[in-house]
Amino acid sequence: MDLQQIKKILDRKVTEYNTKKFISKDPICIPHRFTKKQDIEISGFFAAMFAWGNRTTIINKSSELIQLMDGSPYEFLIHHQEKDLQKFLPFVHRTFSGQDALYFLYFLSSHYRQHESLENAFNLAPGSSMKENLIQFHRYFFSLEHLHRTEKHVSTPLRQAACKRINMFLRWMVRDDQQGVDFGIWKQIRSRDLICPLDVHVCNVAFRLGLLDTNKANWKQAEKLTDVLRTFDSNDPVKYDFALFALGAEERWR
Repeated sequence: MDLQQIKKILDRKVTEYNTKKFISKDPICIPHRFTKKQDIEISGFFAAMFAWGNRTTIINKSSELIQLMDGSPYEFLIHHQEKDLQKFLPFVHRTFSGQDALYFLYFLSSHYRQHESLENAFNLAPGSSMKENLIQFHRYFFSLEHLHRTEKHVSTPLRQAACKRINMFLRWMVRDDQQGVDFGIWKQIRSRDLICPLDVHVCNVAFRLGLLDTNKANWKQAEKLTDVLRTFDSNDPVKYDFALFALGAEERWR
């Protein structure tokens, strides 16, 4: 198939899958439980960071963590006391431990005491590339005292990671297409600058379509795929994440 034929297929799948009916079985359903901007950001960040493995488990573990925050993430981060943190110690999701959760809470609490939105953490180098912004975010996120093991839960392009979960979170926060799936609550980052979340499903489908020359996910391939998708829609390349992911995960097209 040539690129125009591929574009037609992907456009059709975007229309099919970029709808509210798929929210309930996707991790994005977690931030959709909230209306307050900060609650959307915090719950969305955790849901995105937990997003590897079975989606039902991701949703359940995200829900569990939100309940530990008394169902009000922002209020908990701002007003909790030291004794309130003990209940997080038994929390586990795959390799994410209670100690990791405590650092995430520590960082987010520190950030929100100084800033109104988490968007500030992703716009540390205005005018720079998304790669540089994500590198700076990683440095900022781990600028407080922490266990070295916790760093594996937030990827950085500096280590050639595809940064799928962070890019997915940014898609949720930035894209504003009025379809009701992504939130579009962040305005300092443009949709055209986002990088396509490159997980195993997206990578395999992109490889099979000839959009990538390997099915090994890394930062270089994430940028390469996004560059191709920009030829389909220069202002909103990551909308094709809906199509590529659905073809791989929903339709098992590999």
